[in-house]
Amino acid sequence: MDKDNLVLGLILLFAPLSMMTIGGGISIVGDVQRGVVDQEHWLSTAGFLDLFAVSRAAPGPGMMLATVIGWRIAGWFGAFIATLALLVPSSLLCYSVFKLTNHHRQKRWHKAMREGLAPVGIGLIVAGIIALFRLSNGGLLSFLIVGLAAAIFYWIPRFPVVGVLVLGGISGALLLAGTPG
Repeated sequence: MDKDNLVLGLILLFAPLSMMTIGGGISIVGDVQRGVVDQEHWLSTAGFLDLFAVSRAAPGPGMMLATVIGWRIAGWFGAFIATLALLVPSSLLCYSVFKLTNHHRQKRWHKAMREGLAPVGIGLIVAGIIALFRLSNGGLLSFLIVGLAAAIFYWIPRFPVVGVLVLGGISGALLLAGTPG
């Protein structure tokens, strides 16, 4: 496939998904995986997981995944286009909604709208996590680690995120140490 078609494909994948990022970038990971691996066959499952890991480890916005996928698919221009396709539509929507509704902040419907979007965002985040579990063949121990992290944040909401990362890293190291190989 030529580069122009790849760039157009990146736009057609990421621009609609941009409008679904209510829960943040992680909420669309399952859909990105489906588009990139299952539909377009631009990456293998392992290649997708590798790029996901790189995007999460790299400093910067939480959804660098679009950038690294664009780069892998169509070079630097692909990275630029994929990033814009993911960030611009939702940014324009958020700005427009803010400008149109900001002077109604004290009204009941505005509060209901804000509070109604929270469960949608949470549901999309959970769907993204489930998609990653399916891809990585996460076993019972992985499920327990995620469950423990979720429980910590639920019962101790001010628990430092770094503490959960350290606990997850230790658990992962113990998991790898116990794996024959």
